[in-house]
Amino acid sequence: MFQKRLYLIPYFLISLLPFSCFAELDKNKYITIDEIAPGMDAVCLTVYKGVEPEKFSLKVVDVVRNIRPGRNAILVMGTDERFIHTGPVAGCSGSPVYINGRLAGALAFGWMLSKDPLYGVTPIEEMLQAGTCNSESRPSAACAASEGPVLDFSKPIDLKAAYDQTINFRNPSSSSTGRITILPCPLATTLPQSSFSPFAGIFESAGLLPVSAGGSGTFTQYTDTKMEPGGTIALPLVYGDIELSAIGTVTEVADGKVYAFGHSFLGQGPIDVPFATGYIHTVVASVLRSFKFGQSIDIKGALYADESAAIVGAIGKKAATIPMNITVERFNDEKTRTYNCQIISHRYYTPLLAGVCLSGTATMLGDIPADHTIQYKTNIGIEGYDSIHMENFSSSADLVECLADNIGAISLVMNNPYDRPQISSLDFEIKILPKTAVSRIWNFEVSDTTVKPGRTITAKITLESYLASNKTYKTEIKIPQNIPPGEYSLIASGAADYRQFSTALAPYRYEPENMPDLIKIINDIANTKRNNLYITLMLPADGITIEKSELPQLPLTKAMLLNNEKRSVPALPATEWRSQTIPVDSIVLDSRSFKITVKKD
Repeated sequence: MFQKRLYLIPYFLISLLPFSCFAELDKNKYITIDEIAPGMDAVCLTVYKGVEPEKFSLKVVDVVRNIRPGRNAILVMGTDERFIHTGPVAGCSGSPVYINGRLAGALAFGWMLSKDPLYGVTPIEEMLQAGTCNSESRPSAACAASEGPVLDFSKPIDLKAAYDQTINFRNPSSSSTGRITILPCPLATTLPQSSFSPFAGIFESAGLLPVSAGGSGTFTQYTDTKMEPGGTIALPLVYGDIELSAIGTVTEVADGKVYAFGHSFLGQGPIDVPFATGYIHTVVASVLRSFKFGQSIDIKGALYADESAAIVGAIGKKAATIPMNITVERFNDEKTRTYNCQIISHRYYTPLLAGVCLSGTATMLGDIPADHTIQYKTNIGIEGYDSIHMENFSSSADLVECLADNIGAISLVMNNPYDRPQISSLDFEIKILPKTAVSRIWNFEVSDTTVKPGRTITAKITLESYLASNKTYKTEIKIPQNIPPGEYSLIASGAADYRQFSTALAPYRYEPENMPDLIKIINDIANTKRNNLYITLMLPADGITIEKSELPQLPLTKAMLLNNEKRSVPALPATEWRSQTIPVDSIVLDSRSFKITVKKD
């Protein structure tokens, strides 16, 4: 099974691309690295408070050629007292640097724990190349590779495994004190900081620094603020009743285009993310990492290019976002709260951002109590396909199972090898109750352990629940009329054991071949109720399975022919079982089994 890969043209081959991709540099407006020498005075524009850019004095330390293959840099030292006090500041990415009145580039990188305000500047000629070539027909040499986890579709679909792969992915670490690091972008949010706990390190590894802040719409007096060099640019990844915005600085505005950051954002290449003006409350000076404390104001356009030297967007362009609604009902809240917002459409970050929002809204009024049950409903709309609808609950597992089902499903839809459908809507409902609802099988008995074909036996299962009295459930199991004599297993189990058992016996049922298959399997897995007790009677293998096709009751001669070792596709025994579900009021954590002997009439 093949997956698409992104291949990049090495940067040194840029000379082979058509010259028409790049406009000639205006030497009256821009200064090139050939004209820059150590000791030259410089200034940069950035916002330390409010919306107005201020001038900060700099001194050129040196020009470094090929600091990375095919990339150059200008080293500058801040001489302004404010720069000296704060050191390198997260959120200064893109702050334009001027030498002799001409734009030289943008503050873009530094060194972790640097004692001095030493910055690396991305030259403006490299920034202006971003977004100039048609990325649909020709990969841009300046384009950063799209990074993210590669989900494994060679095995049966597993939502928890997809969730684990998604949240455990890390961009290359940049924490070494001697290593160049891009300036992080503060990720301003109205959610509690604890929202990011399940995703510790993921956003930081991508150069995003989560910071609590206010929401857009607070500063209505600044809605007329324009995108200008040195001004704040905010990238609202989620906006509406929930805010999550990456904060940086505008480098240049020309011909309706906005250039910013001096480095990549998500490393996506072509991208569709809104950008907005921003307000800076203050700069928080820190020995570890100083950062801008700010928020977005008003959306002005959308990014279309996310490349290694810059992000580029068009003023007035509208990003295609996904409407997301989250409804939360908590035991300690008199009101049911609904959050209506928009979330970006991004293969890797949409699942993560949705997870952060679910985590944050569920814990807005406090952590999940030790004894708890979480009931949840989800609907994922998918353009051109059936929707994914799940309804389930978990207990004593914090938010892990809820997040695993939801993030796993979204990630599988957005990162599958069959199609790249657009998600049209995300709707979540969460109810949190302050009680534990888990149980174990205390007793399992049957009316008869020896039975004839066609007869019915009664099974009685007693569940022992935490802080609750035992409950007994009964069900009748009919032995098939045509079953051969022999010993058979009768198993009582919870949802987790039943899912593991069914996947092991018939893995092909959970291995999709196309997009509709994938959606069907996700719906099947996500709706295997955790509050069901499953009674399963194992039956003898009857027929064979070739790929996903089950051929039951196949004559022996045909089975032998299809199972020939010379065939490239192996035939497997068609394992059979019959299951009954008993709705219970708890999650059954274990399983028990009996041996049933079937005798001839």
